Amino acid sequence: MEREESVVVRECETVEEFDACVRLQREAFGLPDLELSPRRHLIVARSAGGFVLGAFAGDRLVGFVLNQVAVRGRAEVIGYSHMMAVAKEYQNRGVGARLKWAQRDRALSEGRRFVRWTWDPMQARNAHFNLNRLGVTVRSYAVNYYGTDYSTATGEFGRQYGLDSDRLVAGWALDSPRVEALARGETPETLGEEAAAVEIPPDWGALVRADPAGARRELLRVRADFERALGDGLVCARFERDDERPRYLFFRES
Repeated sequence: MEREESVVVRECETVEEFDACVRLQREAFGLPDLELSPRRHLIVARSAGGFVLGAFAGDRLVGFVLNQVAVRGRAEVIGYSHMMAVAKEYQNRGVGARLKWAQRDRALSEGRRFVRWTWDPMQARNAHFNLNRLGVTVRSYAVNYYGTDYSTATGEFGRQYGLDSDRLVAGWALDSPRVEALARGETPETLGEEAAAVEIPPDWGALVRADPAGARRELLRVRADFERALGDGLVCARFERDDERPRYLFFRES
C-alpha cells in the first residue's frame, strides 16, 4: 500500500469498486458502453490470476490499472496490462506512474518478470510516459489492431475517419537494469548512439479533425518507418518530445 497526497494505491476487490472502474472508463476515455471493460471482465480477470489496482482519494476511485495473466512463448507466465485510466482532475499529478510502479511491484512479488501492453503510436504523451519514464521497449508493430475507425484521438465516437488502429507493443522487462534504475528515481545508463528515428505529427487529434486524408497518409508513413526500423533489428527505446518534431528513437542492442 502506498500513500502520497492523500491518494492510496491498493487492490480493487468489491463489486462496488469494479463498478467504479467502469464509470471511470467512461469519464477518462469517453468510450461508448460497447467498448468498456465491464464488471464481469474485471472480476474474471482477478479470479483467473490477474488483479486490478486502484488509486483512491478517500472513498473515491481516481485511477486504476488492470493486469491480466498472459503467456509468452510456450510456458512463461507474464502480465498483460489491458487498461489504465485516471480521472481528469488527477491527471498530470503522478497517479498513473504510481499505479504502474505498484503494478510492477505486485507482478515481481508473484514471480512475473515481464508485462506487455499496446498504445497508439501517434500519442506523444503515452510514448514519453511508456518509453522514458517506465523504460519499456518496442520490438513489434501491430497493424490495425482493433479494426478501422477505432481511433480515440478526437473523442468523437460514431464519426468515421477511415483510420486504422495501429498499435505499438510495449515490452516491460521488470527487472532489467534500465527499469530498475527508473523505479528508484535514478537516471539509467545511456542507450548508446541512436540508429534511426521516426517522427510523428505534433498534434495528432487536430490533424485527424482538420485533414483526415492527410492523417491517413501520416499513419501509413509512420507504419512503414516503424516496420523498416524494426525489420532492420533495431529496438525503439526512447522518445524525444518536441513541439514541432516529436520522434521515436531506435537503437541497436549490444
